[in-house]
Amino acid sequence: MRKALRLRRLSRPNDDRYLFVPLDHSVSDGPVVPRDRWHELVRAVVLGGADAIIVHKGRVRAVDPAVLGNCALIVHLSAGTAHMADANAKVLVGEVDEALRLGADAVSVHVNIGSDTEAAQLTDLGRVAAACDSWNVPLVVMAYARGPRVSDPRDPALLAHVVNIAADLGADIVKTTLSHSAQDMADVVANCPIPVVVAGGPASTTSLAGHARAAMTAGCAGLAVGRRVFTSPAPMPLVAELASIVHAPADAGLIHALTALENR
Repeated sequence: MRKALRLRRLSRPNDDRYLFVPLDHSVSDGPVVPRDRWHELVRAVVLGGADAIIVHKGRVRAVDPAVLGNCALIVHLSAGTAHMADANAKVLVGEVDEALRLGADAVSVHVNIGSDTEAAQLTDLGRVAAACDSWNVPLVVMAYARGPRVSDPRDPALLAHVVNIAADLGADIVKTTLSHSAQDMADVVANCPIPVVVAGGPASTTSLAGHARAAMTAGCAGLAVGRRVFTSPAPMPLVAELASIVHAPADAGLIHALTALENR
């Protein structure tokens, strides 16, 4: 019951759809925004309608609880930097009970399937999943196909395997990459027993709104978009637009129209 209550908090309208804004990039890549803009960014994300923000444990201290309001807090437990010998390696830097003491509604971990350290990352995932089960805490797994043995990180068969690994090892929600087409992604979602949310994707591929619509018409449960939000000159209206797409009534017929356009 406690986990169910926390899961409900991850979706503001309680429609089992999710718009997460990860702001954990300061560990991997450097500052998200200058210090004097941090409060403004969080406020814009919350007022725009994000269902949750994702930050590392130390960054929670820089989040005003009064600003969060109905926006949930997810504490990220994995870390790795762009300066590591293996940029796809991730290690655990936090515990579930730590996150709970900080007021987290859920925790997240990152796993790169196909990386040289895949075995260690899967071990960490199993450990966190066991702790989440003990504490009744929802677990979001950021699962990607990344590494020297991955030729196509958007291959639908590979993505279907990746999201099922997360599900089988204890995830409640899995975040991954959008596949090549809406139909491909629909197949990935149809073969996964837990909600699938997709990352924002590179800015050069398509508009973020178009990316969001493709994900939702494919049956995804939502988005987890960080970089394309915090680098935007106007994050609040951008988040509001994404929230309106994520929480709009589903129209299953759109997927066929979208697929037809892609195949022209």
